[in-house]
Amino acid sequence: MLYGIAVFPSQEIKEFANHYRRRYDPQFASIEPHLTLRAREDWTEEQLHKVHSHLKHVTAACKPLELHFNRFSTFFPVNNVIYMALSDPEPMEALYKLLCSGVLEEMNKPYAFTPHLTVAQNLDDDELHDVFASLRPKSLDMGCTIDRIVLLKLSDDGIWRPLEQFALGV
Repeated sequence: MLYGIAVFPSQEIKEFANHYRRRYDPQFASIEPHLTLRAREDWTEEQLHKVHSHLKHVTAACKPLELHFNRFSTFFPVNNVIYMALSDPEPMEALYKLLCSGVLEEMNKPYAFTPHLTVAQNLDDDELHDVFASLRPKSLDMGCTIDRIVLLKLSDDGIWRPLEQFALGV
């Protein structure tokens, strides 16, 4: 089975992001706006059990995070993605570092973790430049508190559904 781990921002931020995702993100119907901590991974039941225990341990040691989105950015030319960027990614990076230890340790990862909320992806180069040119000058000043991480499971219908939530600091 395929699983992932993410955090979800406030409803206000989700609605704002969905304004763009409806048009520019083919994953719009598959998952709500989120910040990925671990992308899709195929785990056995035994691995899932170990991950579950690890998540309980990690989240108990973490306090809720304050996130602030302050601009639109892109991964171009590596990837044609436009995203909402954090003014200070350090709290999410610290959470990621704790999460990706023990049974979730990552080896030989091809890219650095960059916490972000995707608003557009799979665009051709011209469309990416057009959309980014229209978004880049827009003022962005939105914040929220992240008080839990969510273990997700990919359903047979292609929708990512929450399997379990783990409160931070409990």
